[in-house]
Amino acid sequence: MASVTSLTASVHQRLASALSATLPETGAADPLLRRSDRADFQANGILALAKRAKANPRELAAQVVGHVVTGDVIKDIEVSGPGFLNVTVTDRAITENLAARAADPDGRLGVPYAEQPGTTVIDYAQPNVAKEMHVGHLRSAVIGDSVVQLLEFTGENVVRRHHIGDWGTQFGMLIQYLDEHPHELDHKASAVSGEEAMSNLDRLYKAARRLFDSDEEFKTRARRRVVDLQAGDAHTVAMWQKFVDESKIYFFSVFEKLDMDVRDADIVGESGYNDMLAETCRLLEESGVAVRSEGALCVFFDDVKGPDGNKVPLIVQKSDGGYGYAATDLSAIRDRVFNLKANNLLYVVDARQSLHFKMVFETARRAGWLNDDVTAYQLAFGTVLGKDGKPFKTREGETVRLVDLLDEAIERASAVVREKAQDLTEEEIAERGAQVGIGAVKYADLSTSANRDYKFDLDQMVSLNGDTSVYLQYAYARIQSILRKAGEVRPAAHPELELTQAERALGLHADAFAETVRESAEEYAPHKLAAYLYQLASLYTSFYDKCPVLKAETPEQVENRLFLCDVTARTLHQGMTLLGIRTPERL
Repeated sequence: MASVTSLTASVHQRLASALSATLPETGAADPLLRRSDRADFQANGILALAKRAKANPRELAAQVVGHVVTGDVIKDIEVSGPGFLNVTVTDRAITENLAARAADPDGRLGVPYAEQPGTTVIDYAQPNVAKEMHVGHLRSAVIGDSVVQLLEFTGENVVRRHHIGDWGTQFGMLIQYLDEHPHELDHKASAVSGEEAMSNLDRLYKAARRLFDSDEEFKTRARRRVVDLQAGDAHTVAMWQKFVDESKIYFFSVFEKLDMDVRDADIVGESGYNDMLAETCRLLEESGVAVRSEGALCVFFDDVKGPDGNKVPLIVQKSDGGYGYAATDLSAIRDRVFNLKANNLLYVVDARQSLHFKMVFETARRAGWLNDDVTAYQLAFGTVLGKDGKPFKTREGETVRLVDLLDEAIERASAVVREKAQDLTEEEIAERGAQVGIGAVKYADLSTSANRDYKFDLDQMVSLNGDTSVYLQYAYARIQSILRKAGEVRPAAHPELELTQAERALGLHADAFAETVRESAEEYAPHKLAAYLYQLASLYTSFYDKCPVLKAETPEQVENRLFLCDVTARTLHQGMTLLGIRTPERL
């Protein structure tokens, strides 16, 4: 693959060389380059260097300017303020760089692969068996899927893991309830979809929970049934497997609606680590990492204390011999490190579980399973809020079902598409409506930093104005329309042409795509890519308003502006793909 040096990197390299030539004793110096509204770039690094060298910063800046080679990439460089450097690049460099990106034979727009890719296991989208997915599952699924796309695109070996809740007391409760109330299953014969079957399972689970909480005798029988499940009783395991299989069908239908690729092999739930639990406890106890306290196997931490000032432990094994979430999570770490040979473990999990994962990771480090070469990181995300700024609920105070939320988004988006559609069939409107609606939900999530809460406002999400995926999709579709109208006139770069201010701004931003993808992948930060794409679409809108494309003054200018349109569209398409969002050719 042809890696293309960005203009930012080229300018940085030239300024760094000039700094070294001016102050050889400083070694490799960072010019601290950034984009600027006063020029194309501004370098702020001279102020700190002047302080160290006890020199006048403006005089030092002037000496650096004398060592900068201009002409090919840098058109002009001047000293500004107390010692800043304002840099303007040549029009030719902008066009030639974009041409090199467009010519990338792999279609990657010059985005390089990571120099030292490793293996990352990403734990995301963790629904529970026998329970419907709700709005709380949205962020883990959407953020996790985008980070998977980003890492795979940059060459990382990614292992996906969906750690579904498929084990524990709730299954003894549910199985016992259905054994005692077999007539409750009769309605299932009429169920025609995974969603309906799951809705029934969810209802049965809630009925079993009510009985479990109110009837001590049933609670005792349900707990005995958990023992039967753990012991491998054939009838109990068969019932459990039926719940798991039915739930998976439902999960796949929801993930498909979310336009996510989830494979059965990626789903390794809590039950997948059952055979490791006893050994995990033995290893922790023998090494002294965990100790017995009141019959339970615990790990204590100096900085984790309760309101009474006493240390709050991570309980790996309960006093009755049962295993908690910690045992499963620690066993999963062992499996991912020693069997999957992971270098990085990434958990896309609600911020409210941060203390649990902090304790689990520290326990794994003490046990030697995590170290400087194998790291674990929780990509903690905030809460989805309603318009009132409170956790998103239905009018009845219930948690919002994810499928209902997605269906409403598709319905709203379809109305927007139908209003704008001129020559689309009903089938095409439905297809675009799904792409726009699901894209709107994903983008609203991904354009917010993961650790922040965000308000779920469908009216805003499907708006053609503002920072929405519809705005980006519309920009892409508009470009495709222009390219179709161009007929036989093809996009072609003309480096010899002077560029207008709008062309320069668009070209410079398009050139930063590779750097943005790298940064977004390294920091597990899809919101940085989303912000970049919104800025790209905004700059394209400004370009479109100020620069006639098909009616430009010369044939060369028509081709060059078509080329700018084409590079922008390809960048939008690739960027949106990395966010898991479709870009329809027509809207």
